[in-house]
Amino acid sequence: MLSEEHNRLLTRVENNAPAGKLLKNYWQPAALLDELEGPRPVKALRLLGLDLVLFRDEQGRLGLIDRDCPHRNADLAFGRLEDGGIRCPFHGWLFDVNGKCLDTPAEPAGSPLCQNVRQRSYPVEARSGIVFAFLGEGEPPAFPEFDCFIAPDSHTFAFKGLVECNWLQALEVGMDPAHASYLHRYAEDADPDAGYGKPFRGVSANSNLPITKVLREYGRPRIDVEQTEYGLRIVALREIDQTLTHVRVTNIAFPNAFIIPLSEDMTISQWHVPVDDVNNYWFAIFTSFKGPVDKQSMRAQRLAQYDLPDYRSKRNRENNYGYDADEQKRATYTGMGHDVNAHDQWAIESQGRIQDRTREHLGQSDKAISAYRRILRAEIEKCQAGQAPMMALSAEQAATHRGPVAVDGLARNVEPEAFWKNLDAERRAVAPWPSRSPMAAE
Repeated sequence: MLSEEHNRLLTRVENNAPAGKLLKNYWQPAALLDELEGPRPVKALRLLGLDLVLFRDEQGRLGLIDRDCPHRNADLAFGRLEDGGIRCPFHGWLFDVNGKCLDTPAEPAGSPLCQNVRQRSYPVEARSGIVFAFLGEGEPPAFPEFDCFIAPDSHTFAFKGLVECNWLQALEVGMDPAHASYLHRYAEDADPDAGYGKPFRGVSANSNLPITKVLREYGRPRIDVEQTEYGLRIVALREIDQTLTHVRVTNIAFPNAFIIPLSEDMTISQWHVPVDDVNNYWFAIFTSFKGPVDKQSMRAQRLAQYDLPDYRSKRNRENNYGYDADEQKRATYTGMGHDVNAHDQWAIESQGRIQDRTREHLGQSDKAISAYRRILRAEIEKCQAGQAPMMALSAEQAATHRGPVAVDGLARNVEPEAFWKNLDAERRAVAPWPSRSPMAAE
């Protein structure tokens, strides 16, 4: 458990809180590119407690600026896209993607006022279907050469979902291998071909063993945690018999992402980005190592579970997450349907808007959570001391951060480490991007 002081230190992001200052040192997912489709590409955002407006100008350039017009603070999210920028409907003040004031038409002709006004703007970059924003000071860091960033667009798919609680408890689900044997337990195994793009609905690599069966029948994994240059590697081992071991390798990419296997051929890179202290969005990039991603199918799957424009789960606290007592007896451990995101959402939202960690009691299965919290606290302290935190990378450093390995497979008479390294190497040999060892940075 944590003290109240340390819990506050690790969770709060608004009003220049230490954790918020740390997270501003990194590129953070801000919106899906899909959200800027249509005749009016303007999106109001709240990110790390800041109110912003994202837009695409007539030349196709992306801009992210503070949402309140610097004239009299009217809402620029209702602005007119014209004349090279976004124009406030109140008095017509016009700003480009860099926050430069281009026009103050209500002022007298020749007024120099426009030259002295600038709206704060933030660097943005589109990667793999997501618009990333840098909200910190100085030059933004380089993107690590993770698979989700170097794979061709045809082999990635991006989506997001609103979670109505603090970002840290949402992120901590991704560093907890044991919960999947319970929270995501199904009474029956699904047809893997019908489970495309759905977590835990396929088979483990090198086998015909359904992942659901492994999780259901082997609920006491041995968990090994290793600190790496990018964060944490978490290896969960489930001994099937004297010759077979189920191996699942997941990762925490500091500060607020996890990278996990979805299936034999696909991984998920997922960020939990604070909206404010008590809300966050998960942003996920699904990356295929073989054929192109069926984006239409995966988007349709998820839109069946989420309401736009806020990407709020249709199963939420207002309808008890669709809980069905009969289903809980016969089909799923939760009684909340088959969508694992809804399961996770119930678990983390039920902890409260900000989890009170003074009341928790961690066990051996939580060793990755304990390790991450130590790293997070140490990096906050480094940031407070004016030092560059972990994973705020230069271009040279970013080029060495590859992979990382994220696999789910069945090892037969092979040491787990040799197995997952070989399995990952085999998968990369057919990947449609340059074959480079993910172990280079370790």
